[in-house]
Amino acid sequence: MPQTLLFACDLSAENRAAFARAIRLAVENGAQLDVLHVLDPHLPHQALRDLEIAVVEEMERLMTDLREDYALPAPPTLIQTVAGAPYVEIVREAHERKAGAIVLGAHRKRGQPELVGGTTLARVLRGAPCPVYLISHAANQEWQDVLVPVDFSLACRHTLRQTLMRFPDARLTLLHAWHVPGEEEFGSNSGYAQWRDREVERLRQQIQGEIDQMMNELGDVPELELELERGEPGEVLLNRLRRQPPDLLALNSQMRLGRDGHLTERLLAEPHCDMMVCRAW
Repeated sequence: MPQTLLFACDLSAENRAAFARAIRLAVENGAQLDVLHVLDPHLPHQALRDLEIAVVEEMERLMTDLREDYALPAPPTLIQTVAGAPYVEIVREAHERKAGAIVLGAHRKRGQPELVGGTTLARVLRGAPCPVYLISHAANQEWQDVLVPVDFSLACRHTLRQTLMRFPDARLTLLHAWHVPGEEEFGSNSGYAQWRDREVERLRQQIQGEIDQMMNELGDVPELELELERGEPGEVLLNRLRRQPPDLLALNSQMRLGRDGHLTERLLAEPHCDMMVCRAW
């Protein structure tokens, strides 16, 4: 049985890029594409039945159009509707279908991270049993340049393992943020500057050792580039994305933005690239 890729379709204009990417991923991975639309369960019974027929027809038409636009063959496909709370049904269906990944369109309220927390998107990320692709760019863009923030936690190792497994031929960049204590208080002191430089070199060697150990655990891996930047991890990542966005950002769902809140909510409101968000274990 082929692996199942679950695409949650809301039929919005913003959802087209995600639909096209879902088709392409299914074709490239030999997976079955399950297309799901969640209906409002409080509609009258007849209205719900009529809407279900119209929605399925529209999803079939849209899939045909996208395949023609991107010159994609047809993967094995199942198009369905269910009634219920969208995030509950998406997560439940992913569990029941043993989905290898979920594909979602990007959050539409850009620049408003305070509105992300209670959205279907954010809730699916918290409960998904598999990696979730968040798509904001056209499906014809190759995922060759993949950025992975690392903090050497178990969740980080899991995300890196998923990235290597899914994108073995991509160029991987590992980004690690660091902070040397005393910078603000003693930064102008020459003695401190010498100590800081020694600490930075020691840190680089330590991190390289951590990377080597992690790579040995993961087995045969491609050449990696390690970037070290000073600052709070979330701000370092956001600045890196603004300055040099990758094709794909791979991170775990528990990454936090300093002491102020979840990094994921900032990233969802400011999508500089497509994302793959992995569960923490």
